[in-house]
Amino acid sequence: MFRIFRPRLCACPGGRLMQPFSTATTAASHLQHKQPRLPRLPVPKLDQTLQRYLTSLEPFLLEDEARGGVPFEEALALRKHWAEEFENGIGKTLQERLYALDKASPHNWLDDNIWLKKAYHEWRAPLIVNSNWWLSFKNDPTIPEDVYLGLARDEIKGTAITRWQVRRASWLLHRTLEFKSRLEKQEVYPDTTRDGLWFQRTIGLNFNTARIPRRSCDTFSPVPPSPDPSTHTVLVHIHDWQYSIDVLDSRLELLPVQTLEQRLLCIVEDAGRRLEARERAVPVGVLTSDERDRWAENLEHLLSLSPANETIFRAINHSIVALSLDPWTYVFPSPSRESASSSSPLPPPDSPKEVDAHLHNLRSSHSSHPAHNRWFDKPFTLIVESNGRAGANGEHSPCDALVPSIMAEYAVVQAIDLDAYDEVLAMPSVQSNESQTGWRRLDWVTDDRIKLECVVAEERARAIVQDSDDSVLWFDAYGAEWIKKIARLAPDAYIQMALQLAWYRTRGEFTATYETALTRLFHHARTETIRTLTKESRAWVLSMMDPNVPVETRRDLLHRALQTHSRISRAASTGRGIDRHLLGLRCMIQPEELAVQPALFQDELFTRSQTWKLSTSGLSPGDQFRGTGFSASEHDGYGINCPSLIMFGIESKHSCPSTSTQIFKSVLIQVLLDMKELCSAPLKSHL
Repeated sequence: MFRIFRPRLCACPGGRLMQPFSTATTAASHLQHKQPRLPRLPVPKLDQTLQRYLTSLEPFLLEDEARGGVPFEEALALRKHWAEEFENGIGKTLQERLYALDKASPHNWLDDNIWLKKAYHEWRAPLIVNSNWWLSFKNDPTIPEDVYLGLARDEIKGTAITRWQVRRASWLLHRTLEFKSRLEKQEVYPDTTRDGLWFQRTIGLNFNTARIPRRSCDTFSPVPPSPDPSTHTVLVHIHDWQYSIDVLDSRLELLPVQTLEQRLLCIVEDAGRRLEARERAVPVGVLTSDERDRWAENLEHLLSLSPANETIFRAINHSIVALSLDPWTYVFPSPSRESASSSSPLPPPDSPKEVDAHLHNLRSSHSSHPAHNRWFDKPFTLIVESNGRAGANGEHSPCDALVPSIMAEYAVVQAIDLDAYDEVLAMPSVQSNESQTGWRRLDWVTDDRIKLECVVAEERARAIVQDSDDSVLWFDAYGAEWIKKIARLAPDAYIQMALQLAWYRTRGEFTATYETALTRLFHHARTETIRTLTKESRAWVLSMMDPNVPVETRRDLLHRALQTHSRISRAASTGRGIDRHLLGLRCMIQPEELAVQPALFQDELFTRSQTWKLSTSGLSPGDQFRGTGFSASEHDGYGINCPSLIMFGIESKHSCPSTSTQIFKSVLIQVLLDMKELCSAPLKSHL
């Protein structure tokens, strides 16, 4: 089985992708410009990939030698021999096959044939925690503080849903749909620019679709034509029931936010009546959190029960995005809840425990009933809790989470405009026409088998959730501006070196490290791996562990490590990476050739150098998010999202004795302080 890293949240090294929400180019001016074309993603040259691969092995070979293994030069010579043998033998054949595949592909050899399947859809693990990303939004300043503290009495009777919750949900939904509308009108990210051309295509993969479970390999639901009414809707979850609301008018224009709010209130009122009648939903959405083959089997059975289920499934897949109205505000279980003030039932907003609890709910729902009120196969789900705090969760395979995070930033950056609403949150009358139109129930036909499968799927989800050690670190001693302007260093590379040192201080060894690079310069390209562990980064880390190494030497080694990181980052983002090419070559091996693998691929270091115990990535470094997260790639590793120096989203596994998110956070803080001291220390005069 191939060693494939499950890609995570992604950003360009060094900062913001591009200036968002510019309206400099409108639809009218768009017509006056010739649309640019992105170049085709190249098939890298075989000899260059092999040379870069050998260079990436050097820190491992040096470390093996230092720990009593084979001498470095001898071990490197052996790998060079295997690389030459591969290049002059089967490697030449595999490269020719890759060229032929590229020539026969409409867009490129990687995106059309390999990446989606190998990196995502053939992976059978549950999406919850393991694959989906999660993102906490900053609180809306329009919402009163007593609402965030749980002191307001604005619950809609019998539902545990609050009026401010519905208002914020309607506002975020409206802003999200407005962003989509402005994209289509070429008012933001117009495709008259290369960035716009890339973004228009990539963000479009998040709308009106969903991942569909299939045995052995998943797929996407096809996007229906825009005249299809099901494409004008949003999927809404409440108390595990699913509803569909119409969000576009007959001219396919976005409905006013007031109308969206009224339709959400109609749904809440309907759910209240059902709860009052002691009706309880079968939580079918929980099945989407299960192992993929198990979910595929259950879906087949579910769809066989009634034609109505086919209609519901199609409505879910075709909906633009999803919205979850959670009838709770999640806090960590604790007898005393020390973080909460004595006068309020909820912790103070933006306190560390409050933010971490919010991230946990966005990641996997309430810990007492994990995976409820969600559909994990949707690429973008807005989630709003009863006290008004909000965030998102997304299925990762359509695109890397940088892309929907840009849309989320647009949704959050503007606070609720109260002038767009009636002064009072009025419930629609049961008898009014407004309460009967624009929304519909999506009620599954179920049987005892499906009900039982929901129970056991929840238990499997609970085990995954309980093992997830997820927390955010806000570092406020200094930030990217200090690194750029005072230290005069590249922030991305600087942060990566900090993670290297923190890992070594906690583990006493080095590990393969994954950092994501966008290959957005190319048509239908996605990402490449930056192999952050280099012989230069290793040398700097070891110097920081040796008290006898002078400051001047440490600083010089840091600069060399940063220069190397910047160089390999540029190579990765310009189509000259290593790992996607190696994957493509392996995929070109015919079944009858699998019995005798090349020595290059059989080398244990080939696997070890791709075992990403430290998997890192970043979001757009906007200031609208309180925290982010994705899973560790390996059981004994960390998944670290670092969109800027001040915030790190860190995930590991409780069941692994060698990892601890809290310990890593503490060590990382000290590392960052030590690095500032290093970069600030005066150099000795040689006069």
